Amino acid sequence: MNDALNLKGRGAQINTRNRFDKLIHERRADFLEHCAKSEEEVDDQKTNYLTVYPKSIVNKITSPDVGMAYSLNPYQGCEHGCIYCYARNSHEYWGFSAGVDFERQIMIKQNAHKLLETFITRKNWSPRTIVLSGNTDCYQPAERKFKLTRRCLEMMLKYKHPVGIITKNALILRDLDILKELAKHNLVVVNFSVTTIDEKTRRVLEPRTASVNRRLKTIKTLSEHGIPVRVMLAPIIPGINSHEILKMAKAVSEHGALGVGHTIVRLNGAVGEIFTDWIYKAMPDKANKVLNQIKACHGNSLNESRFKVRMRGEGPVAEQINNLMTIAKARYFKNKSLPTLSKDLFDPCPSGQLRLF
Repeated sequence: MNDALNLKGRGAQINTRNRFDKLIHERRADFLEHCAKSEEEVDDQKTNYLTVYPKSIVNKITSPDVGMAYSLNPYQGCEHGCIYCYARNSHEYWGFSAGVDFERQIMIKQNAHKLLETFITRKNWSPRTIVLSGNTDCYQPAERKFKLTRRCLEMMLKYKHPVGIITKNALILRDLDILKELAKHNLVVVNFSVTTIDEKTRRVLEPRTASVNRRLKTIKTLSEHGIPVRVMLAPIIPGINSHEILKMAKAVSEHGALGVGHTIVRLNGAVGEIFTDWIYKAMPDKANKVLNQIKACHGNSLNESRFKVRMRGEGPVAEQINNLMTIAKARYFKNKSLPTLSKDLFDPCPSGQLRLF
């Protein structure tokens, strides 16, 4: 199925042109040269980790399509290589391509946990769930080395602050000790992503993610330890994984998931070109069918930007997918529900010393 993929172990097979190229080409060159001198030589054939020190880390979410108010991303770029990833476009703001660069040039926000602490201990902060990820996976391979997500979770536990997690990586089980403590106080929900239960499809669609079996075992392990898990069957790609909806819902429910959600793929920005190039190489026999069905969900376009429409699509193909999800929820999640995270335990001064003033 993927014999024509030249870059084995990667999702994108090309580097698309950066839409800001004329404005930031020189800045990108200077940035890479600095990183090469200060850390290690930049090698186009391997993943490069570039340390950055942002001034802020918590992002306020204004989109009505996303069920969270605040997000935090310890990393920029993602080695998982999911070919459909909407976050690829954000790499262009740093002077990189949304294609292979997104998977190879990973920025490490080394001070993420300190910025988080500063944010949640502000005098006027009223606790609301902050979601780790939202753009790039907080448990991507870089986390094994840099442990920024773990440090952020330690901050959440220290201040008894509610936190959500979005990931598709079994590495989350490394932090089971912290997650159990957070769950004990009703302070955490894990949103785990499952895109297929066919391992061959997973390997070509998401080359550096956890295997199907490991994902299901991870959901089960988290659930057995009292950590609530919601599974995102996302994105649903007509012609690739749309026929698996009921099977996926059944499998994750049987492994302990308390809720399920979905989105229909939309190929925004440069992702349309990256995905189109990939599918003609990875799945040439079904490429035209898949692309046409995606377009059928978005008014004859690969992308849809309208709020309240872009995640669910329109037309007969989208309607069939959405109806299948309704059936899946009724059949496999009828008597299940997710907890509302606690805000009452939040303590901005856990040591108590500031209360003296």
